[in-house]
Amino acid sequence: HGIVWPDGHISNLDNLANLLKAGTEAVREVDPSTTIMMHLALGGQNEETIFWLDNMIARGVEFDIIGLSYYPIWHCTLDDLNNNMLDIIDKYQKDVNVVEYSAFKKAVNDVVFNLPNNRGNGTCIWEPLNTWSRVFDENGQPLKKLYYYDEIHKTFLE
Repeated sequence: HGIVWPDGHISNLDNLANLLKAGTEAVREVDPSTTIMMHLALGGQNEETIFWLDNMIARGVEFDIIGLSYYPIWHCTLDDLNNNMLDIIDKYQKDVNVVEYSAFKKAVNDVVFNLPNNRGNGTCIWEPLNTWSRVFDENGQPLKKLYYYDEIHKTFLE
């Protein structure tokens, strides 16, 4: 985990935090009203999520919202995702989104949009064209999975 390896690898938390702070400062300089998201590839992994966030906050990294990736093969169950999001909402008092996912389209949205106090406010599907859970076929024709989003929109956004 981390960014700009090896300098921003998680094994060097100070450097990682300095890189994130530089990015945040640059964004705030251009537009102070921009919402900054801390995106973690940890989904349902609560212990790792808390470790990351606690260490970045302790080092002065500022962010407005928490984004999580969720891939069940790596990030545990939907219950783990839900429990992780409930915990970090309570602990950090920030909104949370699932900003990278592919499988369980309806279920992931059910989890996010049913978080307490409207703390879950969105999802972003990852690579809808070229994964095991794509929404278009090789000829660009919509697959059944694309139409899940009509139901999701009606359920949560109307």
